[in-house]
Amino acid sequence: MKITVNEDPAVTQPEITIRCAGTDERILRILSLLRAYDLKLTGIRDGQYHLLDAGEVLYAETVDRHCFLYTLSEVYETPLRLYELEDRLAGVDFFRSSKSMVISLNHVRSIRPELGGRLQLTMSNGEKLFVSRQYAGTLRGMLGL
Repeated sequence: MKITVNEDPAVTQPEITIRCAGTDERILRILSLLRAYDLKLTGIRDGQYHLLDAGEVLYAETVDRHCFLYTLSEVYETPLRLYELEDRLAGVDFFRSSKSMVISLNHVRSIRPELGGRLQLTMSNGEKLFVSRQYAGTLRGMLGL
């Protein structure tokens, strides 16, 4: 892969152009990472609103009708419902892992099959999360397993 960066002081907004013979998995992955970088989510912690890059979020979980965003070091509450987050994050490598959780594929370090068809994921921070049987097939399909 050849990467070229052209600096121009007259440019007001960065522009990224991808030239390729055809769109393959590698190109789709690059596009997903670029979209995640530009996507912002609002999280609330200690009574203050914080603007988060979607790429920072390891997973989102609903607990007692409240939805939370988990990053490497912090937990934020979000006013969005889980299905709204799933819709916003669908194009940036997030997937539904259970009825109450959406996980970032970019932060998954390893995957281990469990009894009963579930999958155990080890995240980039070492935390272990589970993909229910109902959603395990979707993840396998995404990864070509």
